[in-house]
Amino acid sequence: MNRIITFTFNPAIDKSTTIGHLVPEKKLACSPPVFEPGGGGVNVSRAIRNLGEHSTAVYLSGGYTGRFFSSLIEKEHLDAINVTISGKTRENLVVMDVSTGQQYRFGMPGPTVSEKEWRPCLDIIGKSSVDDFIVVSGSLPPGMPAEIMGEIAAIVKKRRARLIVDVAGKPLEYALQEGVYLIKPNLSELGAYIGDPGITETEVYQATRQIINRGQSAAVVVSIGASGCILVTKDEQVMIPAPLVKPVSTVGAGDSMLAGIVLKLSKGAGFLGAVRYGIACGTAATLRPGTALCHIDDVEKLFQQVLNNASVTMATW
Repeated sequence: MNRIITFTFNPAIDKSTTIGHLVPEKKLACSPPVFEPGGGGVNVSRAIRNLGEHSTAVYLSGGYTGRFFSSLIEKEHLDAINVTISGKTRENLVVMDVSTGQQYRFGMPGPTVSEKEWRPCLDIIGKSSVDDFIVVSGSLPPGMPAEIMGEIAAIVKKRRARLIVDVAGKPLEYALQEGVYLIKPNLSELGAYIGDPGITETEVYQATRQIINRGQSAAVVVSIGASGCILVTKDEQVMIPAPLVKPVSTVGAGDSMLAGIVLKLSKGAGFLGAVRYGIACGTAATLRPGTALCHIDDVEKLFQQVLNNASVTMATW
């Protein structure tokens, strides 16, 4: 198994709770909150840990909330590198309205981070080894320019490691300009990248094929929600359906999916096998409440379903 290192530049303390019914202008009684360390890369590392494997999580944190965040990381026994900043780590809130089953997500902005503070992360990337898997997932905090994703991609390429990115907007553009190993946009993120916000599933193949043909990414995995995902590589063009389940919460499904993909890739699996496992991990996360991630028992059952239903739609050209 090759080494996996995840990077989270804008982590958050994820606080989740439930209420009986959402009513404006009223004091609402909440259930005891659950606090978890969150942010794209951190969640990928946490999900990998849930799958019984190991990775290293690199994250920025600061202030009293940063200290609490790090204590949550330690409680989960993650191998982690904390890059200290002066600003306070943000907090996010997820509220489930029990009466309707609807979920409300409140994402807070992160602290402003100076170049002096985020630059050590690039030094860590610069020490990566051949065939390491470098995962950058989540938003960038204020003060961290989108162009940095191009610099990260260049460093990873020079080190002959493999960069997997789950970012959107300008950061995605700069990463692809330099070239990466795998990207995992959803439909709206891919649409924003190509300038077509109304992109349909049938148009995904052409858009992703162009990315592959330009050599910008070896693989593109487009999440299409409960329907599953679309995988496009040089040799494959596959729609992979997700198992049918009754979701409890979709928070963390994308991070769990990415965790499953990178974990299998690090063990030598091909893209199709890795993404099938990732679909099982992402679906497993939806069976858990709040911000909980996938659990290995659920993943194993769902992965078997994915394999049993492997009559996917494959286009040829």
